[in-house]
Amino acid sequence: MTPKNTSLTNLSSRPKHTLFVCKSCHRSSDERQKNQPCDGTILLDQLRTLCNDKFQLDELEIKPVKCLWACSQGCVASVSSHDKPTYLFVNLPPEQSPAALLEFMQLYIKTRRGAVAWKNFPEFLQSAIFAQIPPVIVDKN
Repeated sequence: MTPKNTSLTNLSSRPKHTLFVCKSCHRSSDERQKNQPCDGTILLDQLRTLCNDKFQLDELEIKPVKCLWACSQGCVASVSSHDKPTYLFVNLPPEQSPAALLEFMQLYIKTRRGAVAWKNFPEFLQSAIFAQIPPVIVDKN
């Protein structure tokens, strides 16, 4: 008898949630001084620092991406998971956004289908939501 692949079993019973952060975003090219990190990189670093205190290793992955194609919208992040809608947040100041994004992630992870009512969003993110994209449904036939 072949042993079960527990990593696949755990993956299917508890999917990982991903917070994508555009590391090249900046609120305004005029504000950025030479040799300073982009706002997106600052946001990413702050999220990683805060995340260690709030989430288990298997719950959330914070992934930097080169670009989320919303360059005119300041710092941009998106939230995604298997069989859940994707949320896109824009104009995120790197100083105030990390705590609100992680609070949203806690709501998102707790919901079975990922549908978080706008009124339940952290107040700071209510004006930052740009899109809710329906989940991709994979036909199992």
